[in-house]
Amino acid sequence: MNSLKYFTFESGKLGNLIQVLENYGYIVIGPIVRDSAIVYEKIKTVSELPVGWTDEQSRGQYRLKRRADDAIFGWTVGPQSLKKLLFPPVHSILDISKDGKGFRFARDRSDDSRVKYAFLGVRPCDLQAITILDKVFLGGPFVDNVYGTKRKDSFIIAVNCGQAGGNCFCSSMGTGPKAKNGFDIALTEILDDNNHYFAAEAGTEAGRKVLKSIDSSTASEQDIKKAELVIENARNQIARSLDVSNLKDLLYKNFESSRWETIAERCLSCANCTMVCPTCFCNTIVDTTNIVGNKAERIRRWDSCFTLDFSYIHGGSVRTSVKSRYRQWLMHKFAYWLDQFGTYGCVGCGRCITWCPVGIDIMEEVKALTSQKVNVND
Repeated sequence: MNSLKYFTFESGKLGNLIQVLENYGYIVIGPIVRDSAIVYEKIKTVSELPVGWTDEQSRGQYRLKRRADDAIFGWTVGPQSLKKLLFPPVHSILDISKDGKGFRFARDRSDDSRVKYAFLGVRPCDLQAITILDKVFLGGPFVDNVYGTKRKDSFIIAVNCGQAGGNCFCSSMGTGPKAKNGFDIALTEILDDNNHYFAAEAGTEAGRKVLKSIDSSTASEQDIKKAELVIENARNQIARSLDVSNLKDLLYKNFESSRWETIAERCLSCANCTMVCPTCFCNTIVDTTNIVGNKAERIRRWDSCFTLDFSYIHGGSVRTSVKSRYRQWLMHKFAYWLDQFGTYGCVGCGRCITWCPVGIDIMEEVKALTSQKVNVND
């Protein structure tokens, strides 16, 4: 055991952690309950966190309910991920105004483009999603400066899962329920014999410094074993699994499967799955002008491969059918993404299953598509 890496602190000191981060100049983003869901917002105190709440998830269903204890992180994932903060849904790229003296140009008008964020309560699957987005936005020759600026100074406090959701399959994707890397601090919440405390792992020197600042104690072997049992309990609760061995090749072989038509008959092409997905990054550029013609703005906003216009080029859209759009999305997650970025585009969070209004289950569809029982068109 490395005494410089593992710590414990009482749950009451979580507020001290938030305060220390603020003292270091961070805006703390954490989970809160709003509109009957757990979402990420700016927080100042522990009382804003979802204390005593948990969630129930199944295909097309999400419900919050009260727990029998005061667990702070006794839930899995909500409809939001940190993608909305690192990669804003709407971002002004260029603003042009005209007055009697000529044209005025303003670039990147977002008032928080250089703010330092500290993310509290990041689930391991979402932590892996950030790593994937890093490859997308920062790994190639063309770096996204908006994402890069927000990501550069971010401080991440992951929370290992103590329970699994009904749609979780992170263990199949190798993304949970324990955070492996990419964090400054990783917490495991322990409620044991009327004791409520956190086992903390420092992933960086900055994380160790913050933990020292809240007067934490060095973790004992027993503390670490208790934390491991919490994570193992969550792992054992994951009832769903997906065999990803040779998955890419199997999907390529079934590109013309009749199963795609079966999915398309149910799919509404509503784009819910891509909006809640922590790794989907489709976007579009929109130019607007006001009615008097003295102001124009260029905006980047989220889009989806499920929208008809997303694949529009001169002469029309490339993917005109729901079948082709759903196939593009699923194939990108489990096949094309590997070719592009060397990793799957899915982290097994299960959000696309939970928030699909007709309950399409991506795991069931992948299994059906890669099964020999599926009828393949000649």
